[in-house]
Parts: sequence; C-alpha cells; structure tokens
Amino acid sequence: MSKQFGSSESRSFSGKRLARFFLLLANARQFSKCLFIAALATGSAHHSWAEDQDKLDDLTIEQLMNIEVTSVSKKAQKLSDSPAAVFVLTNEDIRRSGATSIPEALRMVPGLNVARIDANKWAVSARGFNGRFANKLLVLVDGRAVYSPSFSGVYWESRDVMLEDLERIEVIRGPGATLWGANAVNGVINIITRHAADTQGVLLSAIVGDEEQGHGGVRIGAALGENGYGRAYVKGFKRDDFVRANGNDAGDTWEMLEGGFRADYQPSHKDSYTLQGDFQHGDIDQELLIADLTPPYMALLDSRTDVEGWNILGRWQHTSSANSEFTLKGYFDSNDRNEGIFNSSDKTVDIDFQHLLALAQRHVVVWGFGYRNTETTISGAVLINPGSKIRDDELFNFFIQDEIDLIENKLSLTLGAKVEHNDYTGAEIQPSARLMWSPANGHKAWFSVSQAVRTASRVEQDLNILTSVIPPMAPFVPFPVALVVTGNDDYDSEELTAWEAGYRITPLNTLSLDMTIFYNDYDQLRSTEAGSSVLAGSFPSLYLEQTLEFDNQLSGETYGFEVAAVWQATRVWRLDIGYSFLESDFNNQSPQDKVQNGIAPRHQVSLRSLFDVADNLDFDIWVRYVDEASAIDGRAFALQKIDSYLATDLRLAWRPSSEFELALVGQNIFDPQHAEYIQESFTIPTEVERGVYVKAVWQPNY
Repeated sequence: MSKQFGSSESRSFSGKRLARFFLLLANARQFSKCLFIAALATGSAHHSWAEDQDKLDDLTIEQLMNIEVTSVSKKAQKLSDSPAAVFVLTNEDIRRSGATSIPEALRMVPGLNVARIDANKWAVSARGFNGRFANKLLVLVDGRAVYSPSFSGVYWESRDVMLEDLERIEVIRGPGATLWGANAVNGVINIITRHAADTQGVLLSAIVGDEEQGHGGVRIGAALGENGYGRAYVKGFKRDDFVRANGNDAGDTWEMLEGGFRADYQPSHKDSYTLQGDFQHGDIDQELLIADLTPPYMALLDSRTDVEGWNILGRWQHTSSANSEFTLKGYFDSNDRNEGIFNSSDKTVDIDFQHLLALAQRHVVVWGFGYRNTETTISGAVLINPGSKIRDDELFNFFIQDEIDLIENKLSLTLGAKVEHNDYTGAEIQPSARLMWSPANGHKAWFSVSQAVRTASRVEQDLNILTSVIPPMAPFVPFPVALVVTGNDDYDSEELTAWEAGYRITPLNTLSLDMTIFYNDYDQLRSTEAGSSVLAGSFPSLYLEQTLEFDNQLSGETYGFEVAAVWQATRVWRLDIGYSFLESDFNNQSPQDKVQNGIAPRHQVSLRSLFDVADNLDFDIWVRYVDEASAIDGRAFALQKIDSYLATDLRLAWRPSSEFELALVGQNIFDPQHAEYIQESFTIPTEVERGVYVKAVWQPNY
C-alpha cells in the first residue's frame, strides 16, 4: 500500500478501496451460488434439555431465522432483522457438536479463528489478529466483560460455564463498539446462560476419555416461592497433556473446579430480578521456555499456574409501559493468577444503566451510561516488571442509538454513538450507521459503516518484558543482548473504520443462506520501535539491554467475506456449512510487529452433518479445514509456518429414555496430531492429538 501512517489518506475510504469493496462483493456473490445448498446454523433459543432431543424438522428454517438476539441492538430482535454479521450457537448446536469447552464450540462460527495453543490455552479472534492475547474481541458472560484489563485479552482456560446451562452464544463479527464500548473492535461474543426456570430438577453429566480424562457436573434447580426459580451447579474436569512434534508429552495437564448459582424472580409483569455468581479454582501445568542472561540464554521452566476467581452479578429489569423499559445491572469480578513468571490480580466493579424507549411509531431509542473501576496488581515478576505494582483505573461511558423506520417493514436506519473516557487515552467517540432493507419476502440486505477503538492496557503503558537474549557475537558484540519490550506513556488507541454489507435469503422452508463482506481500515496499530541501548550488569556478567518500545506506527487493512448456510435435506438430515475468506495487508510491518498481529489463515471451512438415525439415535459428523498460516516465535522474532489441517469429529448419541443420553465422541479422528498455533512468547509449540471420550447425561423428568 502507498498510504503513510497519520496521513489523511489513511483515514479515507478511497476510490481504489471502494472498487475493491465492490469487487469483493461480486466475488462473494458468485461464491454464494456454489454454497446455495447449505445453512445458517442456528436453532431453538428457549427449551429444556428434554425438548432438545426433538427431531431436526421440528423447527422450519424460517423459524430458525426468527430466533431472537439481543447483542446487536441491546434489545430483542429477530436474527434475520439484525443489521450486522451475527451468528448464534444454541445449546443444541453445542451438544451435537461434541465440544467440551466454549472455544471448541466457537469453531462453528464463520469468520472466527479458533486455534488450540496447547492443552489448556486457546487463541480466539475475529477477522484476523489472532493470538494468545487477541486484543480486538470483546467477550461477555451474561453481560459481564471477561476481557482482561492487564493484558488485553481473554484467559479462555478460566472462562467456562456448565455447557448444559447455556441458552445460546451470540457472536457478532465486526465492530460492536457503539453499544459495547472500546475493545469490541473486530467482534463481540456474548455468552448467555439459561433462565433459572428452564433448568429445574436434577442434571448429572460425566465424561471419560483419553484426552478428556474426566469430567463431572451436577446441577440442581428448584422453585423459590411462587414467582422465583433458582439453580446451583458444580463441575470439575481433568485434561491430559498434548505432545510436541517429536511425540514427547508437553507437560500441560489441566484441572479445574467450578461452581455457581442463578436466581430469577419476577413478582409482577413489570419487574424481574436476577442474581447470579460463580467461583473457580484451577491448576494449569505448562512448560515455558524463558529468556536467560547466562548460557545457553534460554531456560526451561516447569511451571504450574494457580488460578482463582469469583464473581457476582445483579440485574433489575423494569417495564414502565409498552413503550418504555429500563435495565440496571451491576457486577463485581475478582481473578487471581500465580503464573510462575508473574502473579496478577484483577478486581472489577461495573455498573450499567440502559433505557429502551419507543418514540411515536418510527423511532426506537436505546440509551444508557455506565461506570467501571478496575484495580490490577502485578507482583513476583521474573520476566515482567511493572512500572508500579498496583494500578487503579476508571472508565465512564454514555451511548445512544436510534432505530428509525423509514419505510414500514421495508427500510430502517440505525444511528448510534458511544462516548467513553478512560485513564489511558482520555475521551473516545465510536459512531455507527446501519441500514436494513427488505426488498422482497424472504430477502434481507444490510449495510453499515462504523468506527471503533482498542484502548491501551497496562502491558502497553507501564510494563517491561524480557522477551529474548541474543548470544554474544564476538568480536562485533562481545556481550549478550537482552531484548526488553517496554511500555509507553504516550501509547494511543488503535483505530478502525469498518465497512460491511450482508444479505440473507430463505428461498425455501428448507434452505437459508447468510453472506457478509467486509473491509476494515486500521490506523495506529500497535508496533514496537527500537529504543535505547545501555550496558547493564557487572563484570563478568555484562550484557547489552536493547529496548523495544510499544508505539502506534502500524496501519493496514483486512477484507474478506463469510458465508453460512443450512439445508434441511430431509426430515432427519441437516447440513450446516460455514466458509470464511480473509486477506490482510499491513504497512511498515517489521518482524516484531508481526508478533502483535499474527498471520491468520485465508480460508476456513466448517461442514456439519446432523442425522437422526432414529428417534433416539443421532449420528453427527463435523469436518473442519483450516488453511496454512504463519506465526512469529516471539523469543527470536522468527517466522514459523503452521501447516493447513483437516479435522474430523464424529458423534454417536443414544437415548434409551427421555431421561438419559449416552454419547461416543471422536475428535480429530483421522489425524494423530497436528499443530494449530504457536504462542507469541514463552509457550513451547505443541500439537493437538486425536481423542475419544464417552459422555453420559442423566436428567430425571421434572
């Protein structure tokens, strides 16, 4: 690209880019013809475990498209009417996929890049920029943000729920910053658990396998008086370690214990209250290759990470009239990690108010404000030295969004903006405009342009991280060189301007197609720039310390398209398919900068076959193809290739009664092992193994 960082051209949507956007639209349209036999994998949004066992044809494609989502507009609306690239995973989708964790289930979503780093770590992102600490994806659990304030990412290994209690997972690819705020740059994942009324009675689940060595969970739900319902659960698991490329064990076993509760109370049709909370404790093994100032300048650290956390959330929803409704939500979240190379603690208090107001017949306004206080503590650091041990940060926000019905049932316009003030970069404004058009029955088209920012975190402003040590190269450099990435008090927010268009069509009651194209223009992306060099240490242990300072000298663009479809081939057979294409182009990218952004696969395909062999017997196949990618080993800033791979999962489930299900699941069944990702630093590359497990779920009729 010819544009320069900071120029006016870098912030404009040029004619060349406009041409590229519409060329991409044309190519995606042609591609969609080839996929006209597949489907948007959604499902029923509100039913009990026993009802989940119904036949595939109990809901038509039209009904599946009418599932209600709340993440796009912070109000309930049909999936087909949502002017965004939204995808919904239901409890039934997750159950029949055979996934045992949320990241594994997210592989079904087109446009998401999900890669297993080792037995207990994932890299999850939307539309590129993948990594252990992917920093442009906002993740919520029942409205509680689980985006780490210390390291700009999500610790997926400690963000789990009882999968049987999930209602659905709503995934937005593309900016959601107007409603959800900073860091919702490339997408939003909203994990929504079931209302307590839908989880009554007793449920027991257990898994035994070679990789999934042991899982156990129990949930108990009961009525709380005449107008209330509650549940409590506890679950635990142990997972075996993965292997290195040479077949040796990776030393990354994983054990977790979790529990929680939820209570829902509705004294009248106007008011409803929710109180819920969770706790967790885990032991996570890992072998780290860390920098060392003595020969051979790297040391193998056999480390165990201890994680503990708990949270509590309260929500009050009040309906004043048919045209007015408000929600007040607050939560406290505490997380502690002892990682071997550093200890960290995050404590967050968040209060949020939202008001939905229908004005006349043509305007539906959603507005609100919020406050968040976060205290982060980093101590005991071996490689990571904070500028200060404890940091306290505040965030204030206000948003407003107006949905305008221009032509009834035909054309609507949604305008909105969010204003935030944070302690790192001050005030940030994130606007958006979305247009929804229904040209004919069964046809929906939408267009959007929006801006989002990714604000700084502690890692960019006040941390010093020893990444690697270069051995002496006599006679030119007689000392080892320590590369230290340092924070920058002047680090600014990363900026995105995103253009998107989508089309949904349901030509038959057995067929649905959803397609999205996008163009993302990024400015002020995180880069690392050479800083000062000083001679440190004392004779005979002298070394040269070379700093690499975080900065905002990188810009670039990504573009691509995503297709999802579902075809109800027969009464008992359904095919789901997802395809995504991604192209990335960055300016002034050094090897260090590639560490920040990663190189995502260009092509990804997910194909699922769901077949009801009999009323009580399911046979499901899930095939995934992920194109080759590249990753940078952060210890040496060396480019490493990750080969493409094809993974196949098989699931056979039998229900001898309405109370009991027994499933046999094979994961990666035709491939003994393959690599999916190489972490930016510290973690030694590992490979995913073939696994087989048996799962039993028992839920007496209630």
